[in-house]
Parts: sequence; C-alpha cells; structure tokens
Amino acid sequence: MSLSQTVIPVIMAGGKGTRLWPLSRASAPKQFIQFVNDRTLFQATLTRVSDPNLYEPPIVVTSEDFRFLAAEQAREVGLQLAGTLLEPMGRNTAAAIAAAAAFVADRAGEDAVLQVLASDHEIVADERYFQAIQIARDTARAGKLVTFGIHPTEPSTGYGYIQMGQALPSGAHAVKAFVEKPVLAEAERMLAKGGFYWNSGIFMFTAGQVLREMETYAPEVAAAARASVEKAVSDLDFIRLNADAFAKSPNVSIDYAIMEKTGNVAVVPSSFTWSDLGSWDAVWKLGTRDALGNVTSGNTTLLDTKNSLVMSRTSHLAVHGLDNVAVIASEDAVYVGRLEDSQNVGKLVKQLAAAKTTSALTETHPTSYRPWGGYTSIFVGERFRVKRLFVLPGKKLSLQKHHHRAEHWICVKGTAEVTVGDVVKTVRENESVYIPQGEMHRLANPGKILLEMIEVQTGSYLEEDDIIRIVDEFGRS
Repeated sequence: MSLSQTVIPVIMAGGKGTRLWPLSRASAPKQFIQFVNDRTLFQATLTRVSDPNLYEPPIVVTSEDFRFLAAEQAREVGLQLAGTLLEPMGRNTAAAIAAAAAFVADRAGEDAVLQVLASDHEIVADERYFQAIQIARDTARAGKLVTFGIHPTEPSTGYGYIQMGQALPSGAHAVKAFVEKPVLAEAERMLAKGGFYWNSGIFMFTAGQVLREMETYAPEVAAAARASVEKAVSDLDFIRLNADAFAKSPNVSIDYAIMEKTGNVAVVPSSFTWSDLGSWDAVWKLGTRDALGNVTSGNTTLLDTKNSLVMSRTSHLAVHGLDNVAVIASEDAVYVGRLEDSQNVGKLVKQLAAAKTTSALTETHPTSYRPWGGYTSIFVGERFRVKRLFVLPGKKLSLQKHHHRAEHWICVKGTAEVTVGDVVKTVRENESVYIPQGEMHRLANPGKILLEMIEVQTGSYLEEDDIIRIVDEFGRS
C-alpha cells in the first residue's frame, strides 16, 4: 500500500498529569505506567497503530525527560518508530501537532494523512474502531480536519462535547458546535436531546491542510513550528526541535487554535470503547470486575468490600467492609478516597505539592528510568541509601565518580561487568564489589537477561546530582 493510502500516526506522549496519583507523578506520567493490563497505555497505543496495511511507522512527540523511556517501551513491543520529536518546553497541543505536521510535510509531502493520538487513552480497537478510522481517513483526504466523537454512555462532566451537524459523503458529519465541559444538568440535557458526542482528542488530517489552517487561524503557532523543525538537530535516534523557535509559539490547544474557529472541521461519530483514564473511577469502569464489582491489582485481600478499586505496587493491601472506594498504594504513598470523588485527586496533589515535606511525592517516583534501565529507591537512612539497579541487556552506565559517597554493589540476578579504576572484573550472582569515594567506576550488562544489583550508598551527600560523568554513550557527559 502506498504512502498516499496509509496513515502516519503521531503519538503525543509528553504530558505530566498527576490525576492518577500516587502511581502517576510528574516524572512518571500515566502513559508510561501499567495499570490493570500487562502493557502501559503508551505501549497499547503503539500496538493499535502497528498494522502495516493501514499505518506507517509512528512519530512520537515527547519531552527530554521521557525520551529514553518512550524508546525503550517501543522496543519492548517490537515497533520501530519513524522519529521521536523532543519538545524543548511544553507549549500545549497546537504547537506539538504543528511541528509534527511540518516534520511529515518535509519528509513525506503535504498530502500525507496524519492521525494524532494521545498516548494515555484506553481504547478497544475492535471493528467499530477501524471502521471509524477508515471514514476519518477518507474525510481527511477530502480536505477536512477530522475529530472523533465518542457516543456518550453517561452524562459526564469531565469531557468536552461535540454537536453533530449535517452528514458528509464520506460518512462523517459537519460539526455544528463545540461545547466546553458542562455542568451535570447541561450534560443530561445534551444526552436527552441526542446528537452530542464526547470530544475524544483524536484527530486526522493531511499535513498540508492542518498547516494551512494554522497559518490562517494561528499564524504564530505555524511559524514557530516550521522554524523549530527547520532548525532541528538529530541526537542519537531523536530529533531536537529548536528551543528558541519553539518557545515563540503561544501556549494553546489545537481545539482553541483552529478546530473551534474553522468551518472546515468534521466529526466521525464513534461507538468504540474509549476513556481518557482521567480518574481512578475511569480505571475502575474499564477494569475486569469480580462478582462484587471490585477491580484489584497486585497484592490484595478484600472482605465484605464491593464496587471498589484496590491496587498495590508494594505492601499487601487488606480492605474490609468498604463500598465505592479507591485504595491505591505505590512504593511510598497510599491514596484512599471515594471512587465518585476521584476526579478531584488533583486538588489533593496541589496540597501535597505546596508543602515542603510532601512536595517530592508529587514530582518523583521511587522508580526512575534511564536509557540503560533504571533504579528503585528501597530505603533512605542517615548517611546511607539502598537502591535496586536494573540494567538492560547490552547496556552500560556512564563511566563516573562521586565526590561524597562510596558504593557497595551486590549482584542478585544476571552477570555484571564492573569497572573500578583501571580494573575490569566480572561480578556474578551473590558476589559483590566495593567502589571507594571518588573512584572512577562503571556498571555494564554484557549478558542476555536483565541485570539486577542491590546498591548501598554511604556518605555525607547522596543525591543524584553528585555524579561526574567522564564517558557516556548517551551524550550526558
């Protein structure tokens, strides 16, 4: 199938939402987290666009912080990316989409059809989904900006709505109006009247058409996006958009920039299962419920509890005698609240972020990912810290040293290649090695399986910025 017949997916993966706290943090957003399935939301999105008969390899738009995480999760599902665009700073969806469109137009032509997808939505890609994709593709080729409207199953106040207009030859419809998130009474009125759909935030259009619409209704966004692509530089497998150019774009959504202004927009009414997973209540609704209506994940025991979501990433959670609650345990925090109130978790996160003693709980996660693997903080004491390091097969950490700490490494899985000073040694399971303070050292995984090490740090200062990188294959030295 030729490029003119296929679709180029553009996956937006730079968000830092905290509505699913405590599992989701600013440094570990929900698109890269497993919830009730064996894949992350980002990986599920990649899988939906993996059919070569319909899709070209995808383009991912993300941030500097998440670039290696996105690349590793794509590798895990075996999907080759056409490119990863790195946003220098957040400028909302209009700038990100315009930059992706300019990137595609330069390489594949302005007639290339783009499908813009969020990386953190839960979608059942059944026959109804792919039928909607085909209608949207035909409508986009006819020169329309296409959005997908989801048939509402309840009068939700958490979504914007689209009012459907007259039918188009492709099977799509003109858009009569966009409606901001309504109050409950207004949502009930719209459902009773009919013809209103949830605004899914999924789009399809040609690269040239969306750029022309941007130039008409949001010229500053278009100019900044084009310049950021023209001056972009390659870095390993990533494309760094030019920061000075990108920063000149207004911080505005694509809905506000063009979709609500142009008369050239169409909607595909869709009945496939969709959720933006914006609350724990949404996770519960999409999960597999037991006979009492409970959804569980991890180490849990429930007694006389019903209609609840109970998830643990660490300790065993025992929940007794509750109804309609969310109990979510990460490695370092637990959230308990009524499911029906879970859309207000953001208020709680703001309160935590405002206090010096709890602000870190909203930013950092005990598990941090790096291009070579990552680490989990297990315990922090006075002048010592314990971590679990995990190194991917064939990867190595930078050659580095620390001014304020010494380290003890114990191999618990796999085989490690350890450099200490001028000595390179093999460390096998149940063996250990000591790295003195100030000594150059490096850890590598020469094997075929994941390497796991327990690291015990001791010293007067144990933060991550006490790293002097001497050689680094990821360009961080």
